[in-house]
Amino acid sequence: MSFISGVLLFFLIVNCLVLILLVLVQLPKKDAGAGIAFGGGTADALFGAGSGNVLTKITKYATVALLVLCLLLGYIMDRAHHSTSAATFEKQVEQKQMQTPAAAPTAPKPAASTPPAAGQFAPLSTATNAPATK
Repeated sequence: MSFISGVLLFFLIVNCLVLILLVLVQLPKKDAGAGIAFGGGTADALFGAGSGNVLTKITKYATVALLVLCLLLGYIMDRAHHSTSAATFEKQVEQKQMQTPAAAPTAPKPAASTPPAAGQFAPLSTATNAPATK
């Protein structure tokens, strides 16, 4: 599974870089902006006068490929994570049960009432016999 996810991740990164370059090369509607700043005229030289249609189609396919790769890679990584963690958890539980025998629960020992040490306060009792002053 890790080899497949590594290959898909490589194609995803390459697709992202191609998509970035495609968007930067395209001419905007107003013939100004980042398209011209990053070599928008090169698209006309490479693909001819109808370069807007070619670049638009390539961009659409690259965008769909990006979406498909992201979803597929997320699904594969999720399946790989859950399958290994569940198997590992079950093995750990079985090992824990084999190592520690079931011990009988012990009753808690009552606390011995000892006077508080010097500098410590004694716990208050629930019923106080202090007279009310007015």
